[in-house]
Amino acid sequence: MNDPRAFLTDLFETAVAAADPLKALRPHLPDRPKGRTVVVAVGKGAAQLAAAFEELWGAPVEGVVVTRYGYAAPCRYLPVLEAAHPVPDTAGMAATQAAFDAVAGLSEDDLVVALICGGGSALLPAPAEGLTLEDEQALNRALLASGAPIGVMNAIRKQVSRIKGGRLAVAAHPARVVSLVVSDVPGDDPAQVASGPTVPDAKGVADALALVAAHRIALPQPILDYLNGSPPEPPRPDHPVFARNSVQVIASARISLESAAARAEAFGIPAVILSDAIEGEARDVGLVHAAIARECATRCRPFVPPVVILSGGETTVTLGPEPGRGGRNTAFLLSLAAAIDGLAGIHALAADTDGIDGSQDNAGAFADGTSAARLRATGTTAAAYQAKDDPWGAFDAIGDLFAPGPTGTNVNDFRAILVEAQ
Repeated sequence: MNDPRAFLTDLFETAVAAADPLKALRPHLPDRPKGRTVVVAVGKGAAQLAAAFEELWGAPVEGVVVTRYGYAAPCRYLPVLEAAHPVPDTAGMAATQAAFDAVAGLSEDDLVVALICGGGSALLPAPAEGLTLEDEQALNRALLASGAPIGVMNAIRKQVSRIKGGRLAVAAHPARVVSLVVSDVPGDDPAQVASGPTVPDAKGVADALALVAAHRIALPQPILDYLNGSPPEPPRPDHPVFARNSVQVIASARISLESAAARAEAFGIPAVILSDAIEGEARDVGLVHAAIARECATRCRPFVPPVVILSGGETTVTLGPEPGRGGRNTAFLLSLAAAIDGLAGIHALAADTDGIDGSQDNAGAFADGTSAARLRATGTTAAAYQAKDDPWGAFDAIGDLFAPGPTGTNVNDFRAILVEAQ
């Protein structure tokens, strides 16, 4: 392998291409309605999804697109609004109102096409009655710092929102709602993507409070008071308002990982997929992946080199008292780099398929058996960067950040570890 990083980058690009909006949408277009077609697209890849839908559907179409700052793409008919992620802002509040306005006053002859992808939980803030945007912002910060799995975070968010947990679909009734979902969550449950604005969930307030206790999440007091005050719950999946609606996952980590595996094998490198739904603390997941790679490199088990080890899912990072720099992919890699220190022939790339990992502008980073030594040569260590929650700073110091820019899609994390034959 002359250029392992170019090879790993090629696999990432293949995984992203497998979730291309045009390719993903084409086989899932709904029947045309007698009445209006209204599109509500939300998420970090929403503008690209909406543009692809316009190309396939044509006019007339109306509605709104909501995406993260810097992620906009031109649409012919639909206005594109930008808002903050991962902590919501006032632009997100305005975007939420625009989504409600778009589905107001529809009839049973009308069709709402909801194009949903990751990031929508923050992009559509809609605090419940008695709560404020500041309360929702504080909640997001608390959840992000908690290290709780995404399903836990979204179960809590849905209880304190006017739009999440299927409530946008309720607002669109009696129109038929077709939700086309690009999954960025482990297990591909569409109700969890963007906290399901058009997809109901069976979890209620009691379930959310049990999860708060189980994961020891320090909720802001106004949120905790609200949850303990017997608030109205999200509509259940068996509510008649959802009877005519449909939900389809059109792209996912599984599809992207399978495409990357086929690409590796086209290069003559066998590929194995550990899982497309790995969760847990990022640094712990990094240690497990490092142990597997070491076993392959030194004992030719459980896989015989050369081999590419692939995985996806969404790990978490529990932050200390001071905010760090980076995200779950660089945190994963820094842990892995320390654990393969000095081992030749192991090369890794971990990156978020949306192009942004956490708080900076990189998707992830590269690591190999020399990463930890190169960090020491700068006068510090991997452990020192871990202690201050700064994995971005570590990989920036040795020039190993991976920054392809926004990709226009989002099917969660992509991890690839190449173990070369010795």
